[in-house]
Amino acid sequence: MLVIQIVLIAAAAGLVWFFVTNRGNARASAGFKLLFVAFVAFGVYAMIRPDDLTVIAGWVDVGRGTDLMLYCLVIVFAFTTVASYLRFRELEIRFARLARAVALQNAEADERNDHPAA
Repeated sequence: MLVIQIVLIAAAAGLVWFFVTNRGNARASAGFKLLFVAFVAFGVYAMIRPDDLTVIAGWVDVGRGTDLMLYCLVIVFAFTTVASYLRFRELEIRFARLARAVALQNAEADERNDHPAA
């Protein structure tokens, strides 16, 4: 096994371990985690047996295994970009609603302080 294969497999294993065990920052469903692990496992398999990936690429009419892997990565990148955009948009809406609620609460408190009950 080549040194680069060992380094890449160790990096993939570390990434999977971090993603699966980090519950506080990576709030993903179990299905999403399984898909992630399966994709990384496919990547590790492609690193270990690149010739098999070329055979699989031939089954789907792609010239080389590296091209197939590139196409898969483009799709995963696009999915991740859209998912991140939607998540950030949802957080932005939540923060805006929270800021409005705090502003209204502060305005009500200021109004009560300006006009004490007699």
